[in-house]
Amino acid sequence: MTSAAVPAAYPKAVLFDLLTALLDSWSSWNRAAGSEQAGRAWRAAYLRLTYGCGRYIAYEQLVRNAAEKVGLPESAAFTLEADWLELAPWPRALETLQALKPHCKLAVVTNCSARLGKQAADLLPIGWDAIVTAEEAGVYKPNPLPYRLALEKLGVQAHEAAFVAGSSYDMFGTAAVGLRTYWHNHVGLPLVTGAQSPEIESPTLDSLVPWLSRFGAL
Repeated sequence: MTSAAVPAAYPKAVLFDLLTALLDSWSSWNRAAGSEQAGRAWRAAYLRLTYGCGRYIAYEQLVRNAAEKVGLPESAAFTLEADWLELAPWPRALETLQALKPHCKLAVVTNCSARLGKQAADLLPIGWDAIVTAEEAGVYKPNPLPYRLALEKLGVQAHEAAFVAGSSYDMFGTAAVGLRTYWHNHVGLPLVTGAQSPEIESPTLDSLVPWLSRFGAL
């Protein structure tokens, strides 16, 4: 049988990081910080805080704490939130979701508050089957609980699902849960020390649907 004749074998569900894999939150952080350099430093400090904080602390507070750590004024965090509804999807994000919708359940697993998570998810009007936030799960990714909560809501097992990461921190959680992972590394970050490599790493979403269409055959 030629590869062209292999039938599609999509997973039952695809879980997405929202604020990095699907939406360009990098530009929003950079604008709020005043430069790309300051925005990157602020975002890195925020990621370190979420990785180490344990139980959920209000997302908005962590963003302010991270700004303080890198010498930014508190107003930067308020600017970021004011810009929230201007978050732009990465190229082909909505098109990719629309292509997957007939084949898979689709869910978001995002590190933010329930309020901001719902607002951001609504920027991609796809009819999500589940939206799980760190606030709802009670912990931030990469703790396994948010991923497991999404799988529970969808009624699928980890081996029946895939995850699309935006940050390599996600790989700690997906490895613990057993989720095969595609890393949409749009800004070209290095893999975080100690994180398991994803099955696919790409600067775009272009390879996602082809990979998922062969998911059960790989």
